[in-house]
Amino acid sequence: MKKKASRLETIKMIISGKELSSQEELLSALEKEGFELTQATLSRDLKQLKVAKAANMNGKYVYVLPNNIMYKRPNEQSTSEMLMTSGFISLQFSANIAVIRTRPGYASSMAYDIDNRECPAILGTIAGDDTIMLVLNEAASHDEVFSFLSEIIPNIK
Repeated sequence: MKKKASRLETIKMIISGKELSSQEELLSALEKEGFELTQATLSRDLKQLKVAKAANMNGKYVYVLPNNIMYKRPNEQSTSEMLMTSGFISLQFSANIAVIRTRPGYASSMAYDIDNRECPAILGTIAGDDTIMLVLNEAASHDEVFSFLSEIIPNIK
């Protein structure tokens, strides 16, 4: 993953996992994850991600992501550790459809990787938060799709 792309994903995970109300707090959280950047760079990143501030349950204004995009942390794993794991849970086939289940927050990036590899056996993907639906070419075998996916998802079974 490129440095900026990794940083943007980390920002999304941090904002989803913590209630931060200032850029200083966010810069500090990013520093703990190994990123060194200026306030100006962070400000541009927040603008690119369309991050806003909204009142939480206590009336305190905190950073929020647009369209309820949430990266839920099931445990206290660091953001960089989360980015290193594939997030894969399961794969099931039904005729010319395959369904991949992932940990919350992993489906869209995994679908992006699948789409960018251009496998003729896969016509396209639709991703939610923790599920990907793959529409398969009618002539494709499940073994062919499994073999292709195993190149992208290291721990697929």
